[in-house]
Amino acid sequence: MRRPAATGLTILVVAVAYAATGKLGLLEQVVIAGARVTPLWPPTGVALACLLLAGVRVWPGIALGALLIMATLGPLTPAALAIAFGNTAGPLCSYWLLRRAGIRTGLDRLGDGLLLVFGGLAGTLVSSGVGSGTLLLTGEVSADEFWRAWTAWWTGDAMGVLVVTPVLLSLHAARPLMEGGLREWAEPAVLLAATAVVTTAVTNISLHLLFLVFPLLIWAALRTRLVGAAPCVLLLSVLTVVAAAQRRGPFTDESIVETMVILQALNGAASLTTLLLAAVVAERENTYQKIEQACTVLTEVVSSLAPSRAPDLRPPPDAQDPE
Repeated sequence: MRRPAATGLTILVVAVAYAATGKLGLLEQVVIAGARVTPLWPPTGVALACLLLAGVRVWPGIALGALLIMATLGPLTPAALAIAFGNTAGPLCSYWLLRRAGIRTGLDRLGDGLLLVFGGLAGTLVSSGVGSGTLLLTGEVSADEFWRAWTAWWTGDAMGVLVVTPVLLSLHAARPLMEGGLREWAEPAVLLAATAVVTTAVTNISLHLLFLVFPLLIWAALRTRLVGAAPCVLLLSVLTVVAAAQRRGPFTDESIVETMVILQALNGAASLTTLLLAAVVAERENTYQKIEQACTVLTEVVSSLAPSRAPDLRPPPDAQDPE
């Protein structure tokens, strides 16, 4: 009885997390080609991370969360049910592709980072295709505007995978920091605060200064790996999306399409840089650990094979020289 109860509780938690992050994402939605889209759709990243960490058994939570979001937007019409189905099928396709490819949730190899990028983005083609196709069939999006709506929908889901999923997958890597005490959290906290300050200042001055945040992201990836780098990327994305949605600072004179392009380019470059760099650093450290373990084992083997006392081959002191 404990296992079904635990599974049911996990499904409920996934549904609540999906719906809650969906409501947050809808706060900064824009209308492109008649479709309401968001530059960053966190539920897609939440759904994929939950599937990778808890398994395919939690998929009803994703479906329930998608239905809850659609219910808050209006009646559950066949079109709304189709969109909820697409939002559920997309992460499931990404999960199937990533599991078949052998991804490790720690993202401690360069291959794992690349798999998350390509596998995760491939699954979002399903959700965005079903969603924009449904809007086309219902007449909310014209045939001439279909590709613009699909592109905006897909980039929002893709950013959810690239920005949110690494944060959730890195939670297990935070256990050593918790065991180490507050001192281990000092550097990630400083980097997170510095990212917030630089991003806030830049979004109020000029977009041309956004490159100033990349040294902080690279430092976080090199020093704290994904545990410290992923939250910095998430904070950068959230702050820039909020500034763009409020038409604040350098986003005042930009059109919606130009704003979307800038946001996706920034979020994509930041997430890919930190994700792949952190994976390379983690892979190198794991290689060093394996070499040290191999040296330790080899030393123990040599010590066990060596005789406890080597024979004394020196001649006795009273031996005379035959010459």
